[in-house]
Amino acid sequence: MEDMTNPTGPRLPSRRDFLALGAGAFVVATVPLARSRRSRRLVRRQVPMMGTIADVAVVHSDPRYAQGAIDAALSELALVERTMSRFRDDSDVGRANLVAASAPVDVTEGTAIVLTEALRWADLSDGAFDPCLARAVALWDVGSRTVPPPEAAYTLYAGRGLHRALELDRSGGHTRVLFHEADIGIDLGGIAKGYGVDRAVEALRSWGIHDALVNVGGDLHVLGVSEDGDAWKVGVRSPTNPSGLTTTVRLTDRAVATSGDYERFFDRDGRRFHHILDPATGEPRRSANHSVTVVADTCMTADAAATTVFGSPRPRAVALLAKAAPHTELLHLT
Repeated sequence: MEDMTNPTGPRLPSRRDFLALGAGAFVVATVPLARSRRSRRLVRRQVPMMGTIADVAVVHSDPRYAQGAIDAALSELALVERTMSRFRDDSDVGRANLVAASAPVDVTEGTAIVLTEALRWADLSDGAFDPCLARAVALWDVGSRTVPPPEAAYTLYAGRGLHRALELDRSGGHTRVLFHEADIGIDLGGIAKGYGVDRAVEALRSWGIHDALVNVGGDLHVLGVSEDGDAWKVGVRSPTNPSGLTTTVRLTDRAVATSGDYERFFDRDGRRFHHILDPATGEPRRSANHSVTVVADTCMTADAAATTVFGSPRPRAVALLAKAAPHTELLHLT
């Protein structure tokens, strides 16, 4: 893989060198229609979803058929949002957060899959990834705050290992969630979006789509090749320069995710307080870097991996990925 950040190598393209396919952390290169194969057209739709923009692009000879496939992909994303959002009292996560401390709550198979994988990452990372910190996340509310909450309020969650007190009961053909700690609240923000992207990709496959892209904020999964017949060329947005890129990567049938401190945060007294919490301290994770990008076979894996290793030195991050997801690649730390 060519390292586009090497100052002695080729010039790193800016976002202006890419056409405007992509949103959030990624920019994807496309070619003008005149240069693409005439029988292969790029059909694309963007919609607000999951607190960001969902961007689905399909390469196909029949635009109407491609739009039907995009409908199916967006329906999968919407289903994941309905069942796993902590902001909805009627979602699996919302219902669990309301009553699972006192009675078991049935959840759908999709939610069970994501919770099982989230708990696997929690165990393998010694709690660096914890899907049970919703109460601490809500306390920090970095999109609205301008000052940190009282220290006593967030240290209540520090070092608790709350994921160990979440029980998944799969007996009787159903999955039930039960909390054994009153302070548990499920937040799947570091993994569910990646799962949704994977489900959208599977929907496209079920329609016979071989070449496509699904990009939801910092989570992206590509199928096959772009409209020019080459691997998809993905630029990773610079966390410090919105008009620049930190690196580029060519992908085919792979997923990539970025986690960082540059989209949801507030600055106070010389420190950045962002949305990725450190379960060991109950506060935003301190980091010498602003972003981390991970490439994996699935977007759920890439999403969880990027969230988990954000803030870790490269050797520690590489070691954790080797243990938790051997086919992942730490693409970039910025």
